[in-house]
Amino acid sequence: MRLLVFSSVLLFAGTTFGDVPEGNWPSWRGVDGTGVVSEGNPPTEWSETKNVKWKTKLPGEGQSTPIIWGDKIFAQQAISIGVDRGEIKSAFGGGAPPSKRITVPYKFVVFCLSRETGDILWETEVVKAQPHEGYHPSASLAPYTPVTDGKHVWASFGSRGIYCLDFDGNVVWQQDADPMRMAGKYGEGSSPVLVDNAVVVLADHEGQSKITAYEKNTGNILWQNERREISSWGTPISTKINGRTEIITSASNAIRSYNLADGSVIWQCSGLTNCAAASPVIADGIAYFSTGFRGISTIAIELGHEGDLTDTDAVRWSSRRVGTNVPSPLVYDNRLYVFRGYSPNLSSFDATTGEEIMPRERLSGLKEVYASPLAVNGNIYICSRNGATAVLKSGDTIDVVAVNQLDETLDGSPVVIGDTLFLRGRSHIYCIAEE
Repeated sequence: MRLLVFSSVLLFAGTTFGDVPEGNWPSWRGVDGTGVVSEGNPPTEWSETKNVKWKTKLPGEGQSTPIIWGDKIFAQQAISIGVDRGEIKSAFGGGAPPSKRITVPYKFVVFCLSRETGDILWETEVVKAQPHEGYHPSASLAPYTPVTDGKHVWASFGSRGIYCLDFDGNVVWQQDADPMRMAGKYGEGSSPVLVDNAVVVLADHEGQSKITAYEKNTGNILWQNERREISSWGTPISTKINGRTEIITSASNAIRSYNLADGSVIWQCSGLTNCAAASPVIADGIAYFSTGFRGISTIAIELGHEGDLTDTDAVRWSSRRVGTNVPSPLVYDNRLYVFRGYSPNLSSFDATTGEEIMPRERLSGLKEVYASPLAVNGNIYICSRNGATAVLKSGDTIDVVAVNQLDETLDGSPVVIGDTLFLRGRSHIYCIAEE
């Protein structure tokens, strides 16, 4: 049942940071969590020997997108203590995807780098632990992206807890977390979201799933809501409607929106499939959700409603023709771009009506895609796990500007500030700028 009239709704989409000074990238996929950059002109061509301003190696493993504030870049890593010789095998047997067993403790570390030079300014080990569970061989123990407000950095390490650090690397507060039991032992993945005075953390797994809001300055729990969900990996997104802030989550049983004030559910909608890994995205009053591993589904939901929206006209459109697995959707120039699973097969739809614009097209030179795409200056940047990044012109067909090759896996989503592009590899962070 529709409880709000959309025409009367005042809506502001994206993560509610307040005013973020130009030239900062405070969270995964930018200020508003969409991966769309309003201004900038980064390079469209680069290689290991062209347009690389600096390249910095970090110890250990990590897949998080770096965040940037002022001259500081922050990233998270997991560093093994000794050699991890854990075998790789399927958690279910048969043809199910494999999982890596962990045999040694790890240090979980937050790094701070100079934006100008790439030099490591400091590193803080926030916890040392023997992980209770393994992960998919293509994953890591540090896939989470931190978040900042320009004064503090909040870094979640999932089952290892959440930590608040100041800009000098001192731990201000920390909160432990319950160990999560992920489906297939494939690893964790949801990143924290900073919304007004709260840091919101989603923990969906095979045990008791929950969503928690921590007071950002003290770490005190503002509210916590149990969820009837199985494992998911997406990061929530927030939006402000008629003065009320909503936290929107994607999951297999139901998409849900929570009231930031008290954690109550504002609305929910079923229709996604199992293994929800991609994060939602918001554009022009519509939230988009997609799953594409064990079943395919893409759903567009008009914001500004309450209650159970399943099979109501709040669902603007849906499709079972295509769905993404790891990379999140992108909305740019009123087109919704969606991958087929995590393959480099890209489709586009009219974001308002759901009409298919571009049938599935394979991007030459790319293999698996885990990173979420970025749009800036009429171009779309798509990073692949084989180190290649395709730059496409926004449009109704595939128009390749360039395919650029680096020497390592690119899992972190790209970052753009002005005319500079930052890429996260498994071992290095790259700063790409015109020479």
